[in-house]
Amino acid sequence: MNESQQNLFEKQLLSISKGLDYPPTPDVASSVMRHLRSSRRPRFLSRPLAWSLTILLILCSSLMLIPSARAAIIEFIQIGVVRIFRAEPTPLVPPNEQAPVFPVTATPGPTSEPLIPMLERLAGEMTLEEARQFVDYPILLPSYPPGLGQPDRIFVQDADGAMTILVWTNPAQPEDVLMSLHFIPDGSWAVKKVSPLVIQETTVNGQPAIWAIGPYPLRYSNEAIDFVRLVDGHVLIWAEGDVTYRLETDLSLEEAIEIAESLEPIPIP
Repeated sequence: MNESQQNLFEKQLLSISKGLDYPPTPDVASSVMRHLRSSRRPRFLSRPLAWSLTILLILCSSLMLIPSARAAIIEFIQIGVVRIFRAEPTPLVPPNEQAPVFPVTATPGPTSEPLIPMLERLAGEMTLEEARQFVDYPILLPSYPPGLGQPDRIFVQDADGAMTILVWTNPAQPEDVLMSLHFIPDGSWAVKKVSPLVIQETTVNGQPAIWAIGPYPLRYSNEAIDFVRLVDGHVLIWAEGDVTYRLETDLSLEEAIEIAESLEPIPIP
């Protein structure tokens, strides 16, 4: 087909198309423009809803000013993996200030049996080097008080994660436990069973910590689990990274914080 024939064919098609009936087509362009204009309009809250939200915010703020209501709303303290429920709000006291005195009638009484036989029955005893190679977190040792040295007993127990327990005893009276330090990994089941009584809130290395009293679940060599205290004293609980630390001591809060802040890695020979 040459060019003249092609032009003639096009003219014939145009002539035929004029005689055909087409169905009506929607005004697509106008519809799209209307949709774009409506989507640009800012959406505001209705006046009744805005007033309701404002009143709710004011009520919540007012409740937080009432100690009893605030205690009911903020009913637990989260330190690392330890969630401790409290009945009364406790103030944040700087470490260098004198701690308030609270009645300790809820304190569990000291164990009636010697501590060393109990230590002998605990599961998972190993050397410090074995423990260091067994766990996947660094075992830290306190450099305070001076001359403390390495722990006398080391235990690693399975509690949905390897929980390390370091124990220092009195050289003059080996049956007397001076201090114990627990390393509790994230996800451990043991912390779900803990309900210590909070004495006050404090800080360790600038991070939240609590000064409390109460026992802790330990596993015996016969697989039995019991709630015990290795030291007849208080407990300092704080966290760093994925590890929660629990220091049992009969020392003051200030000294316990100094011990906690003196932790450093074990020197590798």
